[in-house]
Amino acid sequence: MPEKQKEVKLRDFTIGNNRPFVLIGGPCVIDSESHAMFIAEQISRTADELEIPFIFKSSFDKANRSSIASFRGPGLDEGLRILEKVKKEIGVAVLSDIHNEGQIDQAAEVLDVIQIPAFLCRQTDLVTNVAKKGLIVNVKKGQFLAPWDVKEVIQKIESQGNHRILLTERGASFGYNNLVSDMRSLVIMKDFGYPVVFDVSHSVQLPGGLGYASGGQSEFIPYLSRAAIAVGIAALFLEVHENPKAAKCDGPNALDMKFLKELLVKVKRIDSIVKG
Repeated sequence: MPEKQKEVKLRDFTIGNNRPFVLIGGPCVIDSESHAMFIAEQISRTADELEIPFIFKSSFDKANRSSIASFRGPGLDEGLRILEKVKKEIGVAVLSDIHNEGQIDQAAEVLDVIQIPAFLCRQTDLVTNVAKKGLIVNVKKGQFLAPWDVKEVIQKIESQGNHRILLTERGASFGYNNLVSDMRSLVIMKDFGYPVVFDVSHSVQLPGGLGYASGGQSEFIPYLSRAAIAVGIAALFLEVHENPKAAKCDGPNALDMKFLKELLVKVKRIDSIVKG
């Protein structure tokens, strides 16, 4: 690992592999304004109680869905309005993903962190144009991408003078309708010096596993969370819902909110031991 790990400042906290971990969490997609506000407040309250820095994550549009009938979210305009309300009224930083270059300018006016979806991490024009905004860029490593190949994505962002980069592991394709988490990937990506995030929710996803939608194995979330934190990473990415079975997107791989505090208490202990 490099002697000096890069760190990214956001509001009143710092994201770094040697810093106390940050929680990135929220529902996969914005179900509604009231739901987004409710979830953001609940997670924020728990994170504040445990003194864990928190970034609220939810998508205004999920362009990558299994079925044409799948719920995609409220869309760009309404979704960003809701995220801005969360940001102002709950007082938390917000993260969401963009899917095309036409969304970048508008998203950059609201978001604190712009996320590049896994399937789009090699789209050069998308990546470089997001980088130009100077905001924090969270790159989700594609399921098809080796961890050492992330270096090329990093160079695309750096080419625009942006060094505010987060690298997210979300599992690798393992046959059909399955993903596997290789903890070596976290170590390898840490070697590039940038903060590494483990997206545990999408690592337990079963892509297209239900035929009409993706399935998931949320029962493995606690185990993979603890394993990833034990590596010594910058952030844990959790999709959280108070009723996963009723979630409009990715319910099978979401953490039931009633288990959130218990999990965070355990991973915080591990994090403090690993980082001394």
